[in-house]
Amino acid sequence: MKKITILLIVALAGCAPLSHQQNSTGNTEKKAVHGYAKKRVVEKLDRGLIAMPIEPGKVYVSWRLLKNDPDDIAFDVFRARDAESPVKLNKAPIVTTTDFVDSSAPADGNLAYWVHPSGKRISSGSSGRVEVKAGTPVRPYFSFPLQGNYTFQKAGIADLNGDGQYDFVVKQPNENIDPYEKYWKPSPNTYTLEAYLHDGTFLWHKDLGWSIERGIWYSPYLVFDFDGDGKAEVAVKTGEGDPRDPDGRVQSGPEYLSIWDGMTGEEKARTPWLDRLPRYNFSSRNQLGVAFLDGKTPCLMMARGTYSEMYLTAYQYHKGELKVLWNWSNIHEGKESRGQGAHFMHCADVDADGRDEIILGSCVIDDTGAQLWTTGLGHPDHCYVGDIDPAHPGLEIYYGIERSHVKNSVCLVDAMTGKILWGIQEPTIHVHSSGLCSDFDGRHPGMECYSGEKETPKEKPKRWLHAANGTLLATEQTCDMGLSPRAVFWDADPQREILKGGCISDFETGNILTNQVEGADVAWADLGGDWREEIITSVPGELRIYLSTSPAQNRRICLMQDPIYRVDVAHLSMGYPQPPMTTKNFQ
Repeated sequence: MKKITILLIVALAGCAPLSHQQNSTGNTEKKAVHGYAKKRVVEKLDRGLIAMPIEPGKVYVSWRLLKNDPDDIAFDVFRARDAESPVKLNKAPIVTTTDFVDSSAPADGNLAYWVHPSGKRISSGSSGRVEVKAGTPVRPYFSFPLQGNYTFQKAGIADLNGDGQYDFVVKQPNENIDPYEKYWKPSPNTYTLEAYLHDGTFLWHKDLGWSIERGIWYSPYLVFDFDGDGKAEVAVKTGEGDPRDPDGRVQSGPEYLSIWDGMTGEEKARTPWLDRLPRYNFSSRNQLGVAFLDGKTPCLMMARGTYSEMYLTAYQYHKGELKVLWNWSNIHEGKESRGQGAHFMHCADVDADGRDEIILGSCVIDDTGAQLWTTGLGHPDHCYVGDIDPAHPGLEIYYGIERSHVKNSVCLVDAMTGKILWGIQEPTIHVHSSGLCSDFDGRHPGMECYSGEKETPKEKPKRWLHAANGTLLATEQTCDMGLSPRAVFWDADPQREILKGGCISDFETGNILTNQVEGADVAWADLGGDWREEIITSVPGELRIYLSTSPAQNRRICLMQDPIYRVDVAHLSMGYPQPPMTTKNFQ
C-alpha cells in the first residue's frame, strides 16, 4: 500500500476556530461539564488469554481478572491438541491466581488453550481460544513484523475493532528533533502513523507530511474510544501541504486537531489547533490528553505551551463532531501560573468529586476549566500522580522541578490543594529527565520517589531517593539509577522491578530477573494475561511484547481498568514517556 499523504482541504462539521484572542478574555466562572455519556464509557475487555512455551513440554497460561468478576470467581484451564477432545488441566478450581503452568504439554501437534469460570453458577466470562503451534520457539516475547526495516518512536494502545483486545497505532521512525534552539535541526523526512491489530494484521498507514516537523512536541496523537462506540479513534495534530521556511522550520500554515477512524485512518472530523505562540521554541510544544470531565464522557484535551504562555481546550467527540466544552489559559492567572507546564499530561480526579482534573505540570485545572491551584515552582521535568503515600488521604503528586530553587525542587504535594507535604531542603541546579515514582522497595510503605540532577559542580551528580513520607533513603553515594529508570510489575511480589538497559532487576536484592529485553522500550502496560505488565519494544522492522512468565502468587484486577493507569497508558503516545501510575497503592 502506498503512503497516504494528508491533504486537509475542507474542514468537516465541528467547532469554530479558537484563537488566543478568545482565550485572552480571562478565565471567568466556569460550569460543570455535562457530556454525551449517560454512564461512564469503559472498554469492553476479554480475558486477554496468553499461552507461551517456556521450555520443552511446558506452556505458561495467563488471563485477566476483570472488575465485574465476582470476588469468589474460580477458573478451569482447558487444552486441546489438533482434533482431539479437550482436557481440563487443573485438578481443583484456580482461585488464588489467574495463571497456570501446563507441565505436560505435548511436544507435537497444534495446541489450543482456553479458560472458563469454574462451576455452573457463572455461565459467562470464558476466554477465546489461543493456539500454540508445534515448533513455536521458546522466547520471552511475542512479536509481529512492521511494513519495513525501521523502528518506531511511539505506540498508541487501544481496541480498534471492538473485539476486547488491545491493538496498536505506532509512529515511525524512532527519531526526535527538539524545538529548543541548541537542539533543533531540519527534519530529514516525515513521520508516518501505522495501525495494526493485536495479532499484527496491518490496517493502514498515513504520512503526517511536511507540515508536522519530526519531533515529539510537533506530533502528539492519542488512541482512545472518544465517542463511546466500543472502537477507538485516533486524535492527532495535522497540517496542510509543505509550509516550511527556507531553514526548515514550520512557522506558518494551518494546523488542526483531527479525528481519524481507528480501523481505516479516514478523517472523520477536525478543528483548528490552538494559535501559535510568538516564540517558535515555546509555540512548538503541543500535547493531547483524555479526561473524564463529567466522570462519564472521555473528553479530549488539546494543549499548547510549557515554559511561558499555556493554553488548554477541552472537547467532546460525538456523532462525528468535535464540540468545545471550555478553554483555559494562564495569561490572566498571575505570574505564578506562567511556565508551569510539564513534558507529560496527567488527568485524574484529584478532589474526589467524581470528575477528572488536568495536571499540567505545576498547575492543575479543574474539571470546569477553572484553575484549581499552582505551586508556582515552575516547569517540572517529571511529574507523577497517584496514591503515592497511603498514609496521606487522597492522591499526591511527585515533582522534580527543573528550575533551580533553594529548596523543594524535589517534593511531594497534596493533589487536591497543591500544598507541599515534604521537599528537599537544599539548593538544586537542574533536576532532569523522568525520574521515577513507583513502589519498588517493599520495606517502606507506599511508593518510592527518585530524582537526579543533570549538572552539578560536583564530580557525582546529585541523586535523591525518598520514601513516600519524605524519609531520605539514599543519595548519589549509595543509589544511582541514572536519570530515567523505568519500573514494571514483573515477578510475583507486590512491588515493581527496575528496568534499565534491557535488564530487569529486583531493587531490594539486586537480583537480575532477565537481561533479554532487546530494542528501545516504548511503552509499559498490562496488555493481557494477569496483572503483571508487558513491555513494548521497537527493534528494526518489528514490534515486540515482552512478558513475564513467573508463576504468580496472587491475583489483581486488570491494571487497565484502573482509571489513572489507563489514561497514563493512553498518554504514552505523546510527550516524554514515564511508567503509568495507579489510583490505589497495592501494599
